[in-house]
Amino acid sequence: MEEKISNLVSKPVRYINSELNSTHKDLATVKTKIALIFPDAYEIGMSHLGLKILYHIINQRQDAAAERAYAPWLDYEEQLRKNKMPLTSLETNLPLEKFDI
Repeated sequence: MEEKISNLVSKPVRYINSELNSTHKDLATVKTKIALIFPDAYEIGMSHLGLKILYHIINQRQDAAAERAYAPWLDYEEQLRKNKMPLTSLETNLPLEKFDI
């Protein structure tokens, strides 16, 4: 998330990687990049057990990396559209279009 936008949304922590125990892989070293996208806000999706299980299983593999994205809240969606910015992953801020799956 860019600094100019972070001041314009109510909860910027939803969009930056500030979690303990999240997985960080060098995406250049994996064969497959997978975006796990939850269709609701971060506060709802981060506690979803199925998403946590998939995230853990995929990231145990040496040849794959899973990163997460959540539906943006209305204020952030407005800023993304206004600034013509893509929705990105939580872990590395990679645009979702750059993922293989």
